[in-house]
Amino acid sequence: MAYKKILTKEQALQKLKQYCAYQERCHREVKEKLYALGVWKRDHDEIIATLIEENYLNEERFAIAYAGGKFRIKGWGRIKIKYELKQKRVSEYCIKKALKQIDESNYIDKLTKLAIEKYQSLKGEQYLIRKKKTIDYLVGRGFELDLINFVISELSPTQN
Repeated sequence: MAYKKILTKEQALQKLKQYCAYQERCHREVKEKLYALGVWKRDHDEIIATLIEENYLNEERFAIAYAGGKFRIKGWGRIKIKYELKQKRVSEYCIKKALKQIDESNYIDKLTKLAIEKYQSLKGEQYLIRKKKTIDYLVGRGFELDLINFVISELSPTQN
């Protein structure tokens, strides 16, 4: 049976600097990486503190990058983004700050675009079924129900 080579604190720190430099990370991802590398638990806090001091690890920066990326690229709404950030154990403060970075007009535009695309993809369905399926789809993407209802009300039953 092969034993995992235990890294020194310096080796682990070097690996984690590269890990954090590649893309923004949250504290939880870094902790999981420390376990995966087989670093002694007693060294974890010191390594994480060094990464924070040297600005490799910044949870606020991570939250803002994560929220922006998921919104722009994946088309997620604020509810889903908030949920996923909570799953990563990001602080409430950082989550709020990240969600504030999403421009409101871009948010409504994205929601409207997704609503129209989904609605038009359901051409064969009756109006109420199309409307319900579109709402369900947008709720699943993490958009707020009041905003969805507003956007859906703008779609007329005659719109193809």
